[in-house]
Amino acid sequence: MIHPIQFTLSYKGSSADAYEIDLYDVAQALVGFQRSLALTTHLVLNGEIITQSPSLKGARILALPPRPGSWEIIAGIVLAVGAGIYKIGTAPKDTPIGHLVRSAYDYVVSETLGVPVDYDKTLRQQIETYKRQGARLPDLSVSRLDSLTEKCERAIKEMHRPIVESETAQSAQVTATIDKKIVKVGNALTSSTYQYIDQTHVADSPDTLEGRVSSYNSNTFKGRIFLKDEGRPVPFELKEEARNALSVAQVTNSLTMNARFRANKKEIQGFITVKAFKNTSKSGQLKSLTIIQVST
Repeated sequence: MIHPIQFTLSYKGSSADAYEIDLYDVAQALVGFQRSLALTTHLVLNGEIITQSPSLKGARILALPPRPGSWEIIAGIVLAVGAGIYKIGTAPKDTPIGHLVRSAYDYVVSETLGVPVDYDKTLRQQIETYKRQGARLPDLSVSRLDSLTEKCERAIKEMHRPIVESETAQSAQVTATIDKKIVKVGNALTSSTYQYIDQTHVADSPDTLEGRVSSYNSNTFKGRIFLKDEGRPVPFELKEEARNALSVAQVTNSLTMNARFRANKKEIQGFITVKAFKNTSKSGQLKSLTIIQVST
């Protein structure tokens, strides 16, 4: 067994700087930390989304000794023999598993905290590179990662407990160590990011918006739409009245046209107009859309 990657959850501020933190709150936070790591690792290794961390297959997550002079927990992901994604004898020296888990977890943490991730410049590039090297990768598409993010939201919310409940810490940061390099995973956890997760305001009336679909899951009727006004992809869900054959066809056609544009760098096409209720955070940041009508 090997440790291809380590994740560290560090708390700072308040009594955490004196190496003290509320035991109950941090215990709940660590359950959330382990659960979100387990669900992410399982998707990368096995290509399926689980809802319970004990269902993790092909790896174990172990607690490692913390560094002196800090309040942190270090989690080492240990892979079982044969859990790699390359055939025997074909794996490059720089194994992709650690990098893919880090990138996927960064996506989950960032999106949960309301920080958009450029999938094309991160995971998509990694996936294409590793496939050229002979890797057999599971489905790590945007729609799959969005489903994973949804399953991990409560766990990441729990990681805020020492900050918002006992207030024995003021912030927390997740980092990953790969090949002796330490990199941040997502933004810092703060009382503001907790509010973003915890509170959602649904608009009283719908807005008419224009955009192009960048991902869509026909099983869940959920996806992402790049909005001109926002300048970024925003999660959406088709409401019952927008799940008819014509609306779904317009959504999938927009997705197809958008994919062709990305591949060929031709004139942007595939824009659709939607009528949707905006779901925003306490500060007014747009979190998602509930679409009730689609047109071209």
